[in-house]
Amino acid sequence: MSSLAVRKAAPAAGTTPGAAQGPPLRRRIALVPTLTLLLGAIYCLLPVAWVLIAATKSGSELFSTFTFLPGTGFADNLSDLNAYRDGVYWTWMGNSALYAGVGALLSTAVSAISGYALAIYRFKGRETVFNVLMAGVLMPPVILAIPQYLLMAKADLADSYWSVLLPLILSPYGVYLSRIYAAAAVPADVVEAGRMDGASEWRIFTRIALPMMVPGLVTVFLFQFVAVWNNFLLPYIMLSDDEKFPITLGLFTLLEQGSNTPALYTLVITGALLAVIPLIALFLVIQRFWSLDLLSGAVKS
Repeated sequence: MSSLAVRKAAPAAGTTPGAAQGPPLRRRIALVPTLTLLLGAIYCLLPVAWVLIAATKSGSELFSTFTFLPGTGFADNLSDLNAYRDGVYWTWMGNSALYAGVGALLSTAVSAISGYALAIYRFKGRETVFNVLMAGVLMPPVILAIPQYLLMAKADLADSYWSVLLPLILSPYGVYLSRIYAAAAVPADVVEAGRMDGASEWRIFTRIALPMMVPGLVTVFLFQFVAVWNNFLLPYIMLSDDEKFPITLGLFTLLEQGSNTPALYTLVITGALLAVIPLIALFLVIQRFWSLDLLSGAVKS
């Protein structure tokens, strides 16, 4: 009885057995989005790296040394920034924290209630209200700035903290995100079950729906906090007292003065670097909420 012989395929001409044939076409194509994202990351991080390095340079080193060569004046820059006008920089930082913190909290609360109502309740004109909000998302802020100033001036609130806070409470984009998230995260059956148990609508919202919406609301809060923190146009129009300036407007005034006093450029750069730190810290603190399951809040409650 003859046995079957197993033949191995002969290697291609010019190659050795076991040698790699090169990456497949699919793998080469997959590198394209990776390289694109890498270039995008470099494009976004390059200005941050420049600010980080430039903040270490003294006034003389800033214009005489290589751009990405660290300097020796970071401690002096911090000291000068702290001493400038008796520490007015920290007043600006505190104002930004007030505007961004309070404004983001109020905006998130309004967005949560509005988005939940638009997602759960059925009432006449609901889609019209939502379409108006969507139009607000597409509206450039510069178009609304002057009418908002006229309204605040009419109410005698111009050049006050309220003139910056009140226009920020209603965020059309925040309401839009809250509605989309509430529609996906809050099952209608759960709401109906709460009603059948005799719970009021407010209790259903606060004890059942709100915990389910926490991951989405954290996103709304972060977006709104960053938007308010970086906001320049609204405070620029509303405020005239520099003691009420946010950090963006305060650094702008320093930059304008730097055209006549070049030594202030180092203060502007150092101040810009310090202004980024709260945003990074906030992101690191609240990013864990994004990993929550949609129903984890309801289970805990």
